Amino acid sequence: MPVGVDGAVGVSDRKWFVAIVNSRHERSVGDKLREINIETYVATQQEMHVWANGRRKMVDRVVIPSVVFVRCTEQERRHIVTLPYISRFMVNRSRRAGSLSRPVAVVGDAEIEKLKFMLGQSDSPVDFAPTEFHVNDTVRVIRGNLRGLQGEIRRNSDGTHTLVVSLAMLGGATVFINPRDVEKI
Repeated sequence: MPVGVDGAVGVSDRKWFVAIVNSRHERSVGDKLREINIETYVATQQEMHVWANGRRKMVDRVVIPSVVFVRCTEQERRHIVTLPYISRFMVNRSRRAGSLSRPVAVVGDAEIEKLKFMLGQSDSPVDFAPTEFHVNDTVRVIRGNLRGLQGEIRRNSDGTHTLVVSLAMLGGATVFINPRDVEKI
């Protein structure tokens, strides 16, 4: 078997895992892991920050606190979890509900790409709800920067609307949207 191949020729078994780190250390942990050649992604979004003295500046806000996405093999993950700046890896709570040991959560490539798309294209801040939403009526965005994204439209108590996009293992991401920019599927 060729060196550097994980099981099958040309097929890598690298997966996205969710590393839990200390709050406000997401970027530095991502940098440290990249230094040892581990692919990482910290979910950030640019937004205007205004200080009390009136100073304004565009900053990258960490959208999911204490989370660094790590793309690696299972063997690399077992080494990474021993590093002093990694608290643990997220487990899949929905699997083996009655068992004491639960499998480590794996996020699909499509989910990571969907998250990157939302954070890069949305004009409004993206926030996360702690639970995964079960979508009944699905909508697709037909206008604007988020065109093509699918999710559920919700009406807020203040009359505004929110698009809820379910991201497996991460919960539901929300962003304000005009209901005229979506169509029911």
